[in-house]
Amino acid sequence: MNLGNWIGLFTILASIYILWQIRQLLLLVFTAVVIATALNKLARGLQRLRIKRSLAVFLSISILILLIVTFFWLIVPPLAEQFQQLTTIVPQGINKLNDWLNILRDQLPTRLREQLPNININEVIAQLQPIFNQLINNAGAFVGTTLGIFLSLLLIIVLTIMMVVNPLAYRQAFMQLFPAFYRRRVNLILDNCEVALGGFIIGILINMSVIALLSFIGLWILKIPLATAQAVLAGLLTLIPNIGPTLSVIPPMAIALLDSPLKAGLVLLIYILIQQIESNILTPYVMAQQVSLLPAITLIAQVFFARFFGFLGLLLALPLTVVGQVWIKELLIKDILDGWQISNSKAQTSFTVPFPEKAESSEDYDSNLG
Repeated sequence: MNLGNWIGLFTILASIYILWQIRQLLLLVFTAVVIATALNKLARGLQRLRIKRSLAVFLSISILILLIVTFFWLIVPPLAEQFQQLTTIVPQGINKLNDWLNILRDQLPTRLREQLPNININEVIAQLQPIFNQLINNAGAFVGTTLGIFLSLLLIIVLTIMMVVNPLAYRQAFMQLFPAFYRRRVNLILDNCEVALGGFIIGILINMSVIALLSFIGLWILKIPLATAQAVLAGLLTLIPNIGPTLSVIPPMAIALLDSPLKAGLVLLIYILIQQIESNILTPYVMAQQVSLLPAITLIAQVFFARFFGFLGLLLALPLTVVGQVWIKELLIKDILDGWQISNSKAQTSFTVPFPEKAESSEDYDSNLG
C-alpha cells in the first residue's frame, strides 16, 4: 500500500471512531429528521390547498409548538401526578401477586409443588433491573440531568425548524458526501426514504391513538384507577413493538390485583384483545399500507439499537430500521449486488453502475437539481 492508501484507511477509521463517539448526538439529529419529515408532509398537504410554501411551513411549525406547549402545560402535570401514584401502587400490586401465587402454590399436591420452581416476582424484577438501568444510563449518558434533557429537546426543536424551513439545502449538503456521478441516485434514494418514513409516521400515530383510546375505554369500564396515565403509557409503548405491549400491561394488572385476581385477569384479557386488534386489523390495514417490516427484522433491530445506543436507540429502532431498509435495498442490493457481472471469457468479476448517466461534475449536477 502506498502513502495515499494508508492515509485513506486512517481517515476512514478516524471517521468511524468519531461517529461512534457522537452516536447519541446523531440519534438526536435523526429524531429531528423524523419530526421534520412529518412537518414537511403536513406542509405539503397544506400546499395542496393552494397555501404558499412559506405560510404552510409557518403553520406546520406553529402546530408543532402548540402541541408541545399543550403537552407540557395541560397534559404533563396531571399525568406526572398519576405516574407518581403508579410508582407507589404498582409495588403493592406486585406484592399482592406474590401472595396470591404462594396461596395457589400451597393448594397444589405436595409432589407437584416440589417440582415447581419457587417464583418470586420481586426477584425477577430485581434481576431485570440492571438491564433497564443500562438502557436508561446509556441514553442518559448524553442527556444526563434535567438541564441536559431540556437542552436536548431544544436542540431537536431548533434542528427540526431549520430542516423544515430549508430542506433542500440540507439535502444538497448531505449529497455532497457522495461522488458527483452518484448524487442523482442518492437524491432518488432520499425521496424513497422520505416516502417510507412519512408512511411510518402516519401508521404509528394511528396505531398509538387507537391503542390508547381502546386501553382507556377498557380500563374505565373495569374502573381501574389512573386509567388516563396507563392508556397514554400503552400508546407510547406502541413505539416499542414486541416489548412495549408486555410492559404496558404490568401497571394495570398490578393495580387490579389490589382488588381481586379476577379483575387482574380481565385486564390481561382486555390487553390481549387490544393486541389482537392491532395485529390482525391495524397492522395489516394501516401499517402495511404505509411500510412493510418483517417481524424478525424488527426484533433484531430492537436488540441491536438497544445494545449499542441504549434506551433512545430502542425508541428509534423502528424509524431507523425503515430508513436502513431503504438504503440496503437501493444501495447494497440494487446498485451493488445486482450490478455484479461475471465475464464468461476471462472469468473475472466486474461491477457496473445500474444507471446510464456518465460522471458529471458537482457544478453540473447542482445546476440541474436547481
